[in-house]
Amino acid sequence: MNEPTERGHRAIKSYVLRQGRLTPGQERALAESWPRYGLDYLGTPRDLDHAFGRSAPKILEIGFGNGEALLAAAQSDPDRDYLGIEVHRPGVGRLLLNASKAAISNLRVYHHDAVEVLDHEIADASLTELRLYFPDPWHKARHNKRRMVQPGFVERVARKLQPGAMFHLATDWAAYAEHMLDVMEAAPGFRNRLGARAVAPRPDWRIETHFQKRGERLGHGVFDLIYDFQG
Repeated sequence: MNEPTERGHRAIKSYVLRQGRLTPGQERALAESWPRYGLDYLGTPRDLDHAFGRSAPKILEIGFGNGEALLAAAQSDPDRDYLGIEVHRPGVGRLLLNASKAAISNLRVYHHDAVEVLDHEIADASLTELRLYFPDPWHKARHNKRRMVQPGFVERVARKLQPGAMFHLATDWAAYAEHMLDVMEAAPGFRNRLGARAVAPRPDWRIETHFQKRGERLGHGVFDLIYDFQG
C-alpha cells in the first residue's frame, strides 16, 4: 500500500498490482453483489454501523487475497462485523461470489489502497481487531523498505484500534517474521500476547488457506504474531 512521502522521498508501494483475469462468475459477482457488500472509497470518515446496519464489534482484514480466511471468519462469527480491503480485482470478485452464495450479512469490502482507506475512511478507535495475513514479504534486501509493516504503518494501526483491541499478523517468511517482531516489539502501546518476541500457534480464527498450504509445501514456516493494544 502507498506510504506517504516523508522528508522529500517518493512514496512507495508495498504491493505489486497483478490484476489477472476475471472468471465469468467473478465478473457477475462484481456487477451484482457489489451494491450489497462493496464500499466505494469516498475519502471521508465512514459510519460503519450504518454500512452494516447495526452496532457490533468491527474486525478489519487488510489484503484478504481471495477472501478465503475472511469469509470463513465472518461465517463462523455472525455476532461481529468483518471488513476487508484488497487491491486485486479477481480476489474481490471471488470473495463477492462466495459471500453471495453463503448469503452472509456481516461482511463489507473495499477494492482500494489500504493506507488510504485507513487514513480517510476508518474512524480512530473504531476497530476491535485488525488482521494482516501474508503481506508481500519483499524478500530481496534492496526491497525490504517496501514492506508494509514499518513503524509508520503501525502508528496508523494504533490510531484505528480501540484500547484492548488485537493486531494479528501472519507471514510464511522467517526473515519477515523477524522484521515484524523488531517493529512490533518497539511499537508504543502494543504488547505481545504470549510474551516478548513470542510466535503464537495458529489460532482457531485463522483457517489454513490454500495460500498457506502452498507455502508449507515449498518448505516455508508459518509465523503468527498476536499483539494486544493497550491504548
